[in-house]
Amino acid sequence: MLLGVLGLTVGLAIGGITLIGALGFALNRTADAEAAKTAQAVVALIREDVLPNPVPVAGTDVRVQVVDAQGRVRNSSIGADRLIPMLHGDELARAAGGQRVLIDGVRLGIEGPVLVVPADAGDGLTVLVGKSMGDLYQSAAYVRTALLVAFPLLVAVLAIVGWRVVGATLRPVEALRRGAEEITGGGRAGRLPVPASRDEIHRLAVTLNDMLSRLDAARARQRAFVADAAHELRSPLASMRVQLEVAQRLPGDTDWPAFVDDLMLDADRLSRLVDDLLLLARADDSAEAARRTAPVELAELLTDLAARYPAVVFTPPAEQYWTDGDADALRRAVSNLLDNAGRHARSAVTLTVGTDRDRHLIAVTDDGPGIPAADRERVFDRFTRLDDARARDAGGSGLGLAIVREVVRLHHGTITLADATPAGLRAEIRLPVLPE
Repeated sequence: MLLGVLGLTVGLAIGGITLIGALGFALNRTADAEAAKTAQAVVALIREDVLPNPVPVAGTDVRVQVVDAQGRVRNSSIGADRLIPMLHGDELARAAGGQRVLIDGVRLGIEGPVLVVPADAGDGLTVLVGKSMGDLYQSAAYVRTALLVAFPLLVAVLAIVGWRVVGATLRPVEALRRGAEEITGGGRAGRLPVPASRDEIHRLAVTLNDMLSRLDAARARQRAFVADAAHELRSPLASMRVQLEVAQRLPGDTDWPAFVDDLMLDADRLSRLVDDLLLLARADDSAEAARRTAPVELAELLTDLAARYPAVVFTPPAEQYWTDGDADALRRAVSNLLDNAGRHARSAVTLTVGTDRDRHLIAVTDDGPGIPAADRERVFDRFTRLDDARARDAGGSGLGLAIVREVVRLHHGTITLADATPAGLRAEIRLPVLPE
């Protein structure tokens, strides 16, 4: 605010000085032009030998003398001295050379300075026209005084108005700052105050509150994710601990291979869960995922993947389907769909690849019981398992479809679930087409 007032003061001062200088220059030019015009008119009368005596002039602030080479006054206007020239000595010599001379008006009975403009009339005669500058200088002085009085008042008024306007403008910003200062990292979601005015500050507050809502939602999802991950990790760890404690008390003739098989089952489950959590953590890092992209040919990828699932029906296409992404991540996403379909299919799982308008389409179809329409969005949430998939040996960790959705999202694609014909579930992945 202080810098703004200082800049305004300097700007007004420079403008005032420029205005006064321009005004003085214009007044001097006007006086000089009027005196020169009068001098030329007198010269024209002399050359036509019709100059009256006294010389006629317009106004009481103009004096005219016609002086010869010896400095004697040959003719003059009313009010001008008829014996003594208005210029003395060297001033007459300068005037004879065509130079303007500024003299004291006391010589001519006029208050203030007088501008004398010479004009050569020929035959050694010089016309001297004295134009009073007192009124012009007084006008400039009035303007200068008015500026000296008005500028400080103007600066003060503008400073007060600016202070009030800036204060009113920054008051909502200060309210936002106080609101942001009160927001902590606790469980209670904080919000910033939204001003009633429909301006940029209002839009900023709404945008910041939307951002806080997204952060709160992300924090809630993260907490739920950590809690679910801890719960899922605790189950196999507890089972392994119980089995190990029991093993400590078993006699030497125990069937150890069967015990090891049970233990390996829990270890494998724990390993798969850790791998899924690591993959989701990498999927959340969009920057890392972007660095792993490369051209991927989907037909070849699906052919290699289908070879690992003897029960999957897949006919390799003759054409190629190129997209941009991470081949390992895409392979893992389709593998999760095949695992999920294989657990619920009655007889067959079908894998196809093609093009749907401007996108590549990968479809996994099974003839199982399907998923109710109300649950088709919920199954993509992390650690979500439907009631019939809760068994430890048959059901997964609840991360398979969540991994599929995250992988497809990072590849700028979509994943949808629909009813298969005549029965079952059809999972469709649509991926962008890689331009040739």
